[in-house]
Amino acid sequence: MKIVSCNSNTALAESIAKKLNKKLCKCVIKRFSDMEIFVEILENVRGEDVFVIQSTSFPANDNLMELLITIDALKRGSAKRITAVIPYFGYARQDRKTGPRTPITAKLVSNLITNAGADRVLTLDLHAGQIQGFFDIPTDNLYSSPIFVRDIKKNYKRNITFVSPDVGGITKAREIATQFKSDIAIMDKRRGEPGKSEVMNVIGDVKNKTCIIIDDIVDSAGTLCNAAKEIKKKGAKDIAAYITHGVFSGKAIARISKSPIKRVVVTDSIEPIQSTKNSTKINIISVSPLLSEAIKRISAEKSVSVLF
Repeated sequence: MKIVSCNSNTALAESIAKKLNKKLCKCVIKRFSDMEIFVEILENVRGEDVFVIQSTSFPANDNLMELLITIDALKRGSAKRITAVIPYFGYARQDRKTGPRTPITAKLVSNLITNAGADRVLTLDLHAGQIQGFFDIPTDNLYSSPIFVRDIKKNYKRNITFVSPDVGGITKAREIATQFKSDIAIMDKRRGEPGKSEVMNVIGDVKNKTCIIIDDIVDSAGTLCNAAKEIKKKGAKDIAAYITHGVFSGKAIARISKSPIKRVVVTDSIEPIQSTKNSTKINIISVSPLLSEAIKRISAEKSVSVLF
């Protein structure tokens, strides 16, 4: 087995490799003067089971190209099997046509990864579950729920209501709420222009409750903070949020710091920037134990269903 890391999340890749008692495969990823990407694998990978770790987060296009070129280099190096480990799958929010002449970019990206030479994909909390079907190769989509449940049990004991910030997140919120025998609430949200959202109404009882918002992505934090304000208006006692992918674009950190949310828990699927680390409200939980166990099972041809 070989573990290869591209540049988007080297800290996570190193943590995964350490848990597997492996060292990262030596490779060079550099830019030419015109910003073309060049990749060279410095170790023999012939006949090896190779796992390439790369989140396609900001800058999404550069990180995607790094992944594709690295896969191609490994394929031409005669690797036996190449698994693209993509903790955060960029372009997942473009999973359907939104107008008469718009693309389905998540499908295009899936095709690119497959055509580059990947034999398998391992990812985490896809924004839309149907993206698994966009690939023509085996695709395992892991869930952060077990990690979040353990942390919630440690920090919140009773009187909890789990909140979905939109209709699309109901399944995830309900799945976690069931384990606590708790109620759920739903935000009736109407979107404005891209990157902005407006929360209109709270469906469910949140008065005097510890409300935990469950979501897969926090980007500009507009949805999250608007939801928190509405919940607080309805009488919530405390508010926390558990969100898999911390994009934190623009003024997201500032919005969170001014919001009534006491604690935001995200995973390290996207390598945290310094402002994220410095925030007193944001806690980061590593998904390296989950991903390393999945990699170990895939390499040994064992089932990964026990991790779902």
